[in-house]
Amino acid sequence: MTLDDVNRLIAGCAKQMNDRYGGVVFDEWAIVSLVQHKARILHYFGPRNDVFLANFAKDLGALRAGLLDAQYRVGDFEFARHSVGTGFEAFLVLGEGVYLICNNTATSMDAITKDPRWLGAQVPFVELSEKIRANPVTQ
Repeated sequence: MTLDDVNRLIAGCAKQMNDRYGGVVFDEWAIVSLVQHKARILHYFGPRNDVFLANFAKDLGALRAGLLDAQYRVGDFEFARHSVGTGFEAFLVLGEGVYLICNNTATSMDAITKDPRWLGAQVPFVELSEKIRANPVTQ
């Protein structure tokens, strides 16, 4: 799958999640490459375009170990329930060394998941992960 293809899928996923949740689940969506342990933004949507990469290492927080864990395969994802502010809430493996980073810069994942509508909002994210698993992103 190309970056254009996955960007369309992500935009559709974000809309469906927000519709099901009744508000914004993630206001920040970034596709990053960590090939050769160098962070490079391939696509960014959110309120921190100018400072996202500069704060990347700090904002990884609890997700850092997961991003560096070779056990995660294409389509796998992880959430950081207690991340707040600009700390990243989720990642999804899109391809070899390519990740989708998701974040809500205004609230925590813990607060989002306390709303019963979160259960329905997860469905499009899981469906996105299955589409990615079947057709990974290639650079």
